Amino acid sequence: MYVCLCHGITDRDIRAAVSNGATRMRDLARELDVATECGRCACHVNQIRKQTLLQISEPELAAA
Repeated sequence: MYVCLCHGITDRDIRAAVSNGATRMRDLARELDVATECGRCACHVNQIRKQTLLQISEPELAAA
């Protein structure tokens, strides 16, 4: 699904970037240019970022 219409960024793009180490909004803005134009996507991008970080953390917590 397209999240940032200004730059054509999808939720998959955001999840991939977070999985590859872009863990802060600042990182996503630098890497993907999300939330740098009109800003309407910022809340949704942040929500996807947080969900992805939780999904990444859960297997690590289960292994501990």
